[in-house]
Amino acid sequence: MFTNEFVKEKSDHFENLPAQDLLAWVYKNFKNVGFTSSFSADDVSIIHIIKQIKPDALIIFIDTDYHFPETYQLVQKLKKEWDLNLKVIKPLISVEEQNRLYGEKLYEKDPDKCCEIRKVEPLKRVLKDLDVWITGMRRDQSPTRANIGKVETHKLPDGKLILKINPIADWTRKDVWSYVEKNNLPYNPLYDQNYLSIGCAPCTRPVLEGEDERAGRWAGKGKLECGLHTFTEKE
Repeated sequence: MFTNEFVKEKSDHFENLPAQDLLAWVYKNFKNVGFTSSFSADDVSIIHIIKQIKPDALIIFIDTDYHFPETYQLVQKLKKEWDLNLKVIKPLISVEEQNRLYGEKLYEKDPDKCCEIRKVEPLKRVLKDLDVWITGMRRDQSPTRANIGKVETHKLPDGKLILKINPIADWTRKDVWSYVEKNNLPYNPLYDQNYLSIGCAPCTRPVLEGEDERAGRWAGKGKLECGLHTFTEKE
């Protein structure tokens, strides 16, 4: 079903349509759908849209055990106030076990390995049960995301094909905050301290003037992605 022709046709069709239209199409036509959310302003905006279409939609949060306290507080707030169908996925090993196996502060010595253990492996487990994976990626976030489509097909390491949906691929940061303000949405207070992309606490810093919004992630490590969006093979 997920042929290249089908994906191109749908991606082109929804390119200039609102995110609401794409998400409505997804939930009308597919059953095993999940939105992986870091509870960024982008993701909270998408959850807000999804709730109006399918109130019991599956929202997935990968708890790395390294998130900021502010992130955990926002997750709990929205879970309760918005009655989210929230699935929290954790790594197979604790931080203590990781330290024992790989040494302290693996995120400094080998951030790719740390991300693999605490983010990518949990996501692989989640995606095995999904046919459609919704993300909050935007093209203007970083050079590695500049060419993403609204609708894509990705192959998992086990060969399974999955439909990947990027409903706000064409939004800018300004668009995100316009939506947040217009709908009076709660957001992570770290944004007010110039954290423009918020990941794990040890690997995230505020963004400096003139930097792109993901420059505060793994600063000085030559790393732009955690691996969540690079371990699959785009068809």
